[in-house]
Amino acid sequence: MGTIVRRESVRGLVYASLVLLCASAANAHVRVRPMESRPDTTETYTVTVPTEGKVATVKVELVLPEGVQLLSVDNAKPHSVRKGEAGTSVITWQEEIPPANAREYTFTAHNPKASSEISWQAHQFFADGSEADWVEAASGKRPASVTKLLAAP
Repeated sequence: MGTIVRRESVRGLVYASLVLLCASAANAHVRVRPMESRPDTTETYTVTVPTEGKVATVKVELVLPEGVQLLSVDNAKPHSVRKGEAGTSVITWQEEIPPANAREYTFTAHNPKASSEISWQAHQFFADGSEADWVEAASGKRPASVTKLLAAP
């Protein structure tokens, strides 16, 4: 005996799929992983940079917050490092990332001793001269990626 699928059920599934697709696209931006680490420890971080619109990304800058000590950057990708405000480090990767594509970059850093989280501010530059600043709080339009620092068990 076959199953009868109501037209309303199909529409509901299509609508739910579209909502999920749009929600995941809206959340796609410069991300730093892992999302959790430990204070006063060395961690290898991965930065994911997607190009969401119709214009290629040409450069991304990641600002390491005060208290985070940069140890190394993966040399397989072209990059530069400079000192930012308050002695922070700023890593710049310059590479074209076409629309609907993403790149990953890695670096190793030592986490601060007395902090509960690291907020990674990023600046994404596009071929048309525009820029997206991922620097806001989690509830903002362009939130910075955050790594929570959990105490040892």
